[in-house]
Amino acid sequence: MSELFQEAVIISILAGTLRIMTPILFAAIGELVTQRAGIWNMGVEGTMIMGAFVSYVVATQSDSLPLAILSGILSGMVMGLIIGFMTSTLRVDHFITGLGLNLLVGGLTFFWFRIYVKGGHPPTFTGLENFSIPILASIPILGEVFFNQKPLTYIAILSVPVVSYFLYRTRWGLEIRCLGENPKAIDIKGLSVALRQYIAIIIGSGMTGLGGAFLMLGFSDRFQPDLTAGKGWLAIVAIIAGKWLPKGVFAAVLVFAFLESVAVHVQIIDADIPYQIFFALPYLASIILLILLRRKTNQPARLGVPYFR
Repeated sequence: MSELFQEAVIISILAGTLRIMTPILFAAIGELVTQRAGIWNMGVEGTMIMGAFVSYVVATQSDSLPLAILSGILSGMVMGLIIGFMTSTLRVDHFITGLGLNLLVGGLTFFWFRIYVKGGHPPTFTGLENFSIPILASIPILGEVFFNQKPLTYIAILSVPVVSYFLYRTRWGLEIRCLGENPKAIDIKGLSVALRQYIAIIIGSGMTGLGGAFLMLGFSDRFQPDLTAGKGWLAIVAIIAGKWLPKGVFAAVLVFAFLESVAVHVQIIDADIPYQIFFALPYLASIILLILLRRKTNQPARLGVPYFR
């Protein structure tokens, strides 16, 4: 275990934390927008898987990473439209809709993947490279951790203040938050509740799809059905642990990512302790957080409750 406390390993753990954080943060911040609109989208895991699969196919066919990223976002938006139609238009139970979508997408992507590879060797691609910010990347320790990351990592971190400004400093953000607290107030003003919920779901699911695309393009060179490994669920837990506030969600995601980064490095350095224990820590921490925060919640009052005029 002493190897974990060497400077090079600590730097690697911290840098890895930001990389691992990126897909979860995209999904969590996107889902935060959705939940603030009163829609409890439990299909985050499925949306991430779909984003990962679509971006994989596009990357291997076009050899264009920007196009693969865009396709991951668009696939997430399509998933959002399905969620919106089921929950906002048909008013189906939010939990059943999300869980059913996860099961459906998990089976479909595995089936499509088998068709795509045709029993042969899965095609690979060259993934995203790190981008070093000039001057800043040369700062000892801090430069290696914060300023030598993949471009989407910087965008994920910037999404936190951007979404915070959108929700708390713009008219549309105010209306979206009102949907989660009192949608009748929006309806009385003659504004469309369904339209604003659709917009929130599409924005949130697009970001979730982007998280799935990064998970594919930034960590692997071929698709695997279990690629997300529960990160969609961690995103949902991060929202609860973060009390539905952007900065709180960011902090929760950072903790989960740090624990997973430690687990990865324990496995690499072959420490005298089962690395599976460390891989279980983020999920154990999520359970503990849910227990501790069960009475300290900032949950929107109408979250998951269908609106009827």
